[in-house]
Amino acid sequence: MTSTNAAPAAPRRPRTSKVGWNLLGLLVFVTAGFPVYWMLNTAFKPAKDAIDPNPHFFPNVFTTENFRRALDIADFWGPVGRSLIVSLVVVVIGIAVGMLAALAISRFAFRGRKIVIVGILAVQMIPLVAMIIPVFLLLNDLGQYDKLTGLIITYLTFILPFTVWTLRGFIVNIPRELEEAAMVDGCTRTGAFVRVVFPLLAPGMVATSVYGFIQAWNEYLYALMLMSQQNQTATVWLGNFTTKNGTEYAPMMAGATMMAVPIVILFLLVQRKMAAGLTAGAVKG
Repeated sequence: MTSTNAAPAAPRRPRTSKVGWNLLGLLVFVTAGFPVYWMLNTAFKPAKDAIDPNPHFFPNVFTTENFRRALDIADFWGPVGRSLIVSLVVVVIGIAVGMLAALAISRFAFRGRKIVIVGILAVQMIPLVAMIIPVFLLLNDLGQYDKLTGLIITYLTFILPFTVWTLRGFIVNIPRELEEAAMVDGCTRTGAFVRVVFPLLAPGMVATSVYGFIQAWNEYLYALMLMSQQNQTATVWLGNFTTKNGTEYAPMMAGATMMAVPIVILFLLVQRKMAAGLTAGAVKG
């Protein structure tokens, strides 16, 4: 006669708990997505419906007239082109310099290392609005006022510290033993970084690049204060819809929709790498 000792069944999670988390996730999704939906809703509805005191959650009539109006009210491609140039250059320089700085901070011991780390954190705590006057005076003395190069330098002052700090976190999670093993096999320190560390760091670089691009693309305050109307960026261009006669909300939302297209395209291109970068280092083993 054989005895059978059945293992105790694992306790089931309460079904109500799962439903509650699903409802919470749905609430967060609706809260975050409703402004985007309302932007699209207003962009495709007639202008008179956009200022209706009794708004409709679904447009009664779809129209593309607002997009034509947005393109006609002021130069669109010029500001968008300038925003693309500034954002891309800021991302390229920020990633190149930030990666080297993060590598130095995370892999090398040098005098003043802790001070540098604390300084990076302290810079990010300073409100951007507090630096407008010093930045304006400095760029004016350097002859960079109302120039894209001046705007790029300004954006790097608050995007670069975040880039360094974020990439440092990714590099720290890459074991040193991998580099040491590569150097034992004959690689130089640079070769070990290029062949071992860089591929593992790529997802983190993508995630950081997307953040930097979005920050530079959406920045408004410095672009408004440091650039003239002839050299305005895309975010400042949206201010053309506010006149002494009122605000044209429907064309403004159409312009905002067109401005969001580059961000959406960028996210679709790098979504897999970005998801990997956001979760890198979350699990060890």
